[in-house]
Amino acid sequence: MNWQTRSFDSIEMHTGGEPVRIIPGLYDDIHGADILAKRRDMRERLDGVRRLLMFEPRGHYDMYGAVLVRPSLPGADLAVLFIHNEGYSTMCGHAVIALARYSVEHGLVPRTAPLTRVGIECPCGLVTAWLAEDGSVSFDSVPAFAFALDHPVHVPGIGKLNVDIGYGGAFYAVTSAARLGVSLDGRLRDVVDAASALSEAVRRSISVRHPEAEDLGFLYGSILTDGVERAGDGPSRNVCVFADAEVDRSPTGSGVTTRMALRHAHGLVAVGEACQFESLTGARFSASVNGAANLPGHDAVTVRVSGRAHYSGKASWTLEADDDIGRGFLLR
Repeated sequence: MNWQTRSFDSIEMHTGGEPVRIIPGLYDDIHGADILAKRRDMRERLDGVRRLLMFEPRGHYDMYGAVLVRPSLPGADLAVLFIHNEGYSTMCGHAVIALARYSVEHGLVPRTAPLTRVGIECPCGLVTAWLAEDGSVSFDSVPAFAFALDHPVHVPGIGKLNVDIGYGGAFYAVTSAARLGVSLDGRLRDVVDAASALSEAVRRSISVRHPEAEDLGFLYGSILTDGVERAGDGPSRNVCVFADAEVDRSPTGSGVTTRMALRHAHGLVAVGEACQFESLTGARFSASVNGAANLPGHDAVTVRVSGRAHYSGKASWTLEADDDIGRGFLLR
């Protein structure tokens, strides 16, 4: 495929302010026996498409996209590759929430009352979402677990602290912003720098791994919280900084899943207990632990996360032959 001469249609959505650029026109161009093979195929052959649609002048540093591919798992109604400024993530809850609504309202999945089930094959596995009649969406995560609790790490310029590392479809380091000397109400640049420094320090100190697939074994980013960890203390604010210092505007679906798995591992939340999480935009996700999940070598759980997505437009993207700058660039 010569992607440089193609046009790419997209449906634009956002979940809590975090963009989801849905690209449905690449079904026949991305190949592989399973979703991880398709992820590798796009990364190796069609990474120019990611740059074209995520980078400026069509996107921006914090842009996020969802490329639809053919599903390979039983129970999957659609399959998706997640793309961003650095590459290809393994899970994205805010995009799953948008895709569930998109798939029903665009006829990929027939609507049923009172809930419509949507099976979404993600690189981390099959995620089951449920679209309610009022447009809200819930999804049940893949098995989530605490990888390391109170892991000691030295962050240059800050010193030694203990952080939790967990998996909710992607691996995150989680700690309070205060421990890193920053505030979620302060300058965003300081929060991003602190979270990025933490991610690098954790990567130097420990190698994360997933028991089922080597491709899933990398630290995706860090989540800085307001320090609230008990459900009875009210909503907990957090910011997720992932990939190449990209800032999630939503509470982060895979991040909320991770936080719930960590809370459960610490004995802070019971099965079925509802928790609220809020992002810097004021958007909220609710979450609860469903119960134990089977995952070799880990005390895993599944988590149900709920939120809302909205449409913001649609577009058709092209590249002129002499437009070298238009192939994609980033300024920050």
